Amino acid sequence: MSLFKARDWWSAVLGEKEEFDQGCLCLADVDNTGSGQDKIIVGSFMGYLRIFNPHPVKTGDGAQAEDLLLEVHLQDPILQVEVGKFVSGTEMLHLAVLHSRKLCVYSVSGTLGNVEHGNQYQIKLMYEHNLQRTACNMTYGSFGGVKGRDLICIQSVDGMLMVFEQESYAFGRFLPGSLLPGPLAYSSRTDSFITVSSCRHVESYKYQVLAFATDADKRQETEQQKLGSGKRLVVDWTLNIGEQALDIRIMSFNQSASSVFVLGERNFFCLKDNGQIQFMKKLDYSPSCFLPYCSVSEGTVNTLIGNHHSLLHVFQDVTLKWATQLPHVPVAVRVGSLHDLKGVIVTLSDDGHLQCSYLGTDPSLFQAPKVESRELNYDALDSELKELQRIIRDVNKSQGVWPMTEREDDLKISVMVSPNLDSVSQAPDAEVGTDLVPSVTVKVALQTRVALQKAKLSVYVQPPLVPSCDRFAFELMAPETTRTVAFSVYLKGSFVPPELEGNAVVSYSRPTDRNPEGIPRVSQRKFRLPLKLVCLPGQPSKIASHKLTVDTNKSPVSLLSLFPGFANQSEDDQVNVMGFRFLGGSQVTLLASKTSQRYRIQSEQFEDLWLITNELIIRLQDYFDKQGVKDFTCSFSGSVPLQEYFELIDHHFELRLNGEKLEELLSERAVQFRAIQRRLLTRFKDKTPAPLQHLDTLLDGTYKQIIALADAIEENQDSLFQALTRLKSATRLLILLIGLWQKLSTDQVAILEAAFLPLQQDTQELGWEETVDAAVSYLLKTCLSKSSKEQALNLSSQLTKPKDTGRLKKHITLLCDRLAKGGRLCLSVDAAAPPTMVMPGGCAPIPESDLEERAVEQDSAELFPGHQHLLAETPVPEVSPLRGISE
Repeated sequence: MSLFKARDWWSAVLGEKEEFDQGCLCLADVDNTGSGQDKIIVGSFMGYLRIFNPHPVKTGDGAQAEDLLLEVHLQDPILQVEVGKFVSGTEMLHLAVLHSRKLCVYSVSGTLGNVEHGNQYQIKLMYEHNLQRTACNMTYGSFGGVKGRDLICIQSVDGMLMVFEQESYAFGRFLPGSLLPGPLAYSSRTDSFITVSSCRHVESYKYQVLAFATDADKRQETEQQKLGSGKRLVVDWTLNIGEQALDIRIMSFNQSASSVFVLGERNFFCLKDNGQIQFMKKLDYSPSCFLPYCSVSEGTVNTLIGNHHSLLHVFQDVTLKWATQLPHVPVAVRVGSLHDLKGVIVTLSDDGHLQCSYLGTDPSLFQAPKVESRELNYDALDSELKELQRIIRDVNKSQGVWPMTEREDDLKISVMVSPNLDSVSQAPDAEVGTDLVPSVTVKVALQTRVALQKAKLSVYVQPPLVPSCDRFAFELMAPETTRTVAFSVYLKGSFVPPELEGNAVVSYSRPTDRNPEGIPRVSQRKFRLPLKLVCLPGQPSKIASHKLTVDTNKSPVSLLSLFPGFANQSEDDQVNVMGFRFLGGSQVTLLASKTSQRYRIQSEQFEDLWLITNELIIRLQDYFDKQGVKDFTCSFSGSVPLQEYFELIDHHFELRLNGEKLEELLSERAVQFRAIQRRLLTRFKDKTPAPLQHLDTLLDGTYKQIIALADAIEENQDSLFQALTRLKSATRLLILLIGLWQKLSTDQVAILEAAFLPLQQDTQELGWEETVDAAVSYLLKTCLSKSSKEQALNLSSQLTKPKDTGRLKKHITLLCDRLAKGGRLCLSVDAAAPPTMVMPGGCAPIPESDLEERAVEQDSAELFPGHQHLLAETPVPEVSPLRGISE
């Protein structure tokens, strides 16, 4: 913050929700009183023109009613206002207002009021010019050395300079190579226009060169003619400043010298008449406006520069002389004489804060008291520090960094899922395929014990399930209050979600005595959605491509008691078989054996087995828990279906490769499209007409290819998302079967889930295959390793997209093989040989010796029939401890 603040002399707020820019402010004696007192003219993008004459009773007063001389709504947005000698036959000052498609020149006059009524001001339209092109900005001056009048030059958005000799249009010229318009200024000493092109070059054009160059209007009459078919428009001088310019100002010290001031985005330049740099200043902030206004000493100039930190700096050449704080970010700054006060600084912000201020300070009567000096007792400080460290250490040991019990007592989250589906579905899409989409209502209650601030509830469900509303905000929750929200969940997509669990997460801030703003905390609660939200009763089928058998240690339970909402209780002959049909069309059949303790799940799609299998095991455990049975277990004795799982991996990886190829093709077509555009633009701006040579046809064809490729990429992304969702379902099914097969504990199953389900969604930088390969490789080299030699191998710290899925499938097969041989998953490597150095987080080939690999192939051939080709791929050569890994 600045040491000094700008002293507020007069201020006003203009309109409501109006916008202003650097050309919307002007100071001049617009009503020709001859007193030398300036008026403030302000135009806005909403079309309002206001003229002020401030008369504060005392310094700092706001705007009074009599300060506003005139307010007119001109309908069209006002881009710039200027005051000059714009009417022929008189040298009185007139007001020029630039609209986007029109230039208007007005005379401003006042009439003396009677008695207590003030003066009345009005404007009269002298003439106007309708513009054929959209205007950007304008400048004025005595072009060509004319005396007693000002000419106006308007720059259009497409780079055309239009010169108006007061009431008549003179000529129009296109600037060569113009792409975007820049700031424009006129130098009367050199009779030239100075602007900054889109190439970041300061360019100067002589008025005489512009006047005798090819007429832009004649060029428009015949499309085949090019710019410069007559006399060519040549730049007088150019200077590369390396950045885009915000504004340009011309300052004339005397008849023999003038300077060009250019405000860049990071630098401030002062140039001579011939384009040479006189000096420059690198700015440490982002400027918003500037104004070189006077010369205090010989050969120097003062400059006001405003920035986006609401600061106004006063420079003398490159030396900072003063810095003052403003109450707003200025976009325009002017200096003038108001009410017999010279040198008033007038600033305008983009939202209409108009302020007249001056530089100065108020004396401060406060004096800081002297600090009482005393000697420090280092022994006492040392003992106090040790005591504080002991207290912190004891607190961390007793309750950890976060007191969990206190956090749970702060906010209690309860989630209730309605047992019945909504009578009227809340799904915006009425159907998925041929099925009506149901919805279920979920209510979340937040009960707080203490005062909480900025509580935000976020709801997460597995896609394609979506909630009707997933964000709820509570600014303040009083103590001992309960807030309840309700939302609906429905299916949005014709494929099956990988999980029916949802999560309600609440982030909030709890205020404390030392931190009134609150300590940020997070609490969450999981909930489970009903199966009938995504599944309907269906006809059982005896024929299926994929079958699974789950063994139990208890007598089979009637399927009617396990799935009461999916069968008719009157059909007694169908109690051991039940059909399920997912929304979208896929069928799953569940059979319970009458003689053995087995259940069979079968379907045409391998990934569709997951939800029914998981639901069966959960409902069996709940059923026997209610019966008081504590030793109920499930097991799986069949072969692990790796081949079906690998087909889903290959399909997902193929879609990733296809997406990459489509993006490469789109990039090539985009480069081709831009190249054709450049060629066409060059042809259109060429001096001599030339045939297009079917470039327009090629441009149209390339555009259609880009649109087709973009549609193909979107379709591939949708297919990739569906493939990843199906792969997640198959992965959860595989983890479940491995856990039942090897009787893994809950912690070991959690390690498998962390390794095989690391991502919620694929990205271009990181995909499912390389991430899972890195995690499985880490497990094989740590807790599932066979020797300390494997544990000593370093893992690469970089994940790259693989060329194929062969390595990943080999590692997954090897993981199952080592689990079958008695390997156990754990986060430490104490169970195996002590490791030398392990660096997790990467993926590297598994170094197997020839003997071990042959043993693996023999064992795996017995455990996993049909997967010998995965283990018999090109073997990785044996690794020397001194040479490291080689492929």
